[in-house]
Amino acid sequence: MLREVRASHILVKTEDEAKNLLEEIKAGKSFADAAKEVSLCPSGRDGGDLGFFGKGMMVKPFEDAAFSMKEIGEVSEPVETQFGWHLIQLTGMIDD
Repeated sequence: MLREVRASHILVKTEDEAKNLLEEIKAGKSFADAAKEVSLCPSGRDGGDLGFFGKGMMVKPFEDAAFSMKEIGEVSEPVETQFGWHLIQLTGMIDD
């Protein structure tokens, strides 16, 4: 079972923005570059890096998406929270 994950994210206002960004990333755009260009979160300046976090440290929809990913580098579908719409990239995992 995963104890902690490391993730980066991009925060935007609308689902359409998130979907368009996801298509750009799938087409080869760097996740970190996209985060630096458009993310509304201060972590955007660091390419969206949030570092490692455990369960209970992020809002539930974000946590559920981050902990459901299986492969380093995987990017989530758009995830809605009270802050807006996120794309999440799994960048590390720590197992129990």
